[in-house]
Amino acid sequence: MDQQHRAFLSGERPEDVLIYLSDTVVSDGEALSDHGTRVEGGTVLVLPGDRGRSVFEQAVGVPPMTFAGTAMETEGTVLDDCTGGECPNPDPETEHQVQVLLAFAEEQNEDAGGLYAEGDVIHAYADCTCDTTYSDRWVAGDSKP
Repeated sequence: MDQQHRAFLSGERPEDVLIYLSDTVVSDGEALSDHGTRVEGGTVLVLPGDRGRSVFEQAVGVPPMTFAGTAMETEGTVLDDCTGGECPNPDPETEHQVQVLLAFAEEQNEDAGGLYAEGDVIHAYADCTCDTTYSDRWVAGDSKP
């Protein structure tokens, strides 16, 4: 994990967007790694907000807020390094792997209460190979159960 990825996950880069693209959705993962960090099964990009949202839309073909809105309809579990997850679709006959993931950090807001009062919050939205999209959120820097 590179420094940008680590800083994003700890809440130190709230202006940035994290994008994970699996090798199954990218025609040339090695070329993409020039702009991000190779991880098992894909590439992680941590980019400034506007640029990251633009790159996401170009890569996936869906505006990021549309993607997030759809994913928020279903809760799932995203790995705390934002490189995979546990799909909530119970179909055992279908392969379940995250193919696209979008995440952003929201700064601590004690007035909002709940999770937001505890610290910066990571919001993550994932698309599974089974076509289920789902979301997860947690306090940045905390280990998830």
